Amino acid sequence: MPQLSEQDRETLLEIARDSVHAHLAGEMLNLPSDLPEELTEPRGVFVSIHHGRELRGCVGRIESRKPLYESVSECAVSAASQDPRFSPLHISELPEVEFEISVLSPIQEVTDPETIQVGIHGLIVSKGHARGLLLPQVAVEYRWNRERFLEETCRKAGLPAAAWKQGATIHRFTAEVFS
Repeated sequence: MPQLSEQDRETLLEIARDSVHAHLAGEMLNLPSDLPEELTEPRGVFVSIHHGRELRGCVGRIESRKPLYESVSECAVSAASQDPRFSPLHISELPEVEFEISVLSPIQEVTDPETIQVGIHGLIVSKGHARGLLLPQVAVEYRWNRERFLEETCRKAGLPAAAWKQGATIHRFTAEVFS
């Protein structure tokens, strides 16, 4: 998948912020209509909201049938208002928060965990109905090695840390991350 241009990145960040503002203000949102093809293709995406160094919300879709720009809008609003780990964002906080967007590549099943590259790959670990996902930048932020990254993704799924060695399915993806 081609990298997004700087203008495309700025457009998506503007859509994220405008979408959250409109939602919090109870206003109607008018999304742009004449966008480049890269922004209208269906892509997986996560939108994270940070207040300083603290995460304030993060919601995404691994895969999407909707255009990227629509997914960014919807995930931004969900991150601001529906992430169960945090209280909903208040409109007065909006000038103080930063949006980070992670546009995902298609996911690939991992048959050899040695092929996972910390800082390059994000992970999805699943077993039964349990599934956990961590973005590539999380392992870098916490300075995890490959094994710790796998263990923490298992924990995120609500599985034992060693589940990745005990029959859980592992998928990886890359992400174009910008803020």
